[in-house]
Amino acid sequence: MATPRNNLYRQTPSRLEEAAAIDKQLGKLEDDIRRLKIEFDIYFNGSVKRPPLEARARLEAQIKRMSDNRTMSYSQRYQLNALIARFTSYRELWRRTLRTRGEELV
Repeated sequence: MATPRNNLYRQTPSRLEEAAAIDKQLGKLEDDIRRLKIEFDIYFNGSVKRPPLEARARLEAQIKRMSDNRTMSYSQRYQLNALIARFTSYRELWRRTLRTRGEELV
């Protein structure tokens, strides 16, 4: 029996494809958090003159977009919340460190 060749069937991704895409986004988010931590460490060691505020703003926007996603499974939501908690603790550490250095974070 022949299947219909309508494009409407391929426009909606399957659940497995959606889950794989979300897992890929979570992996990228984890890498971005790690990279931002390294950039702030480099800044605090004095190698760079300006803090990476643009990268932090982009990461916060990415976290906000991902947290609005309602199609995540429980395990993906748990992983996202763990990444958000890690980012929040880093953000507070960076804020305190900047405050002790006499700089204010915008």
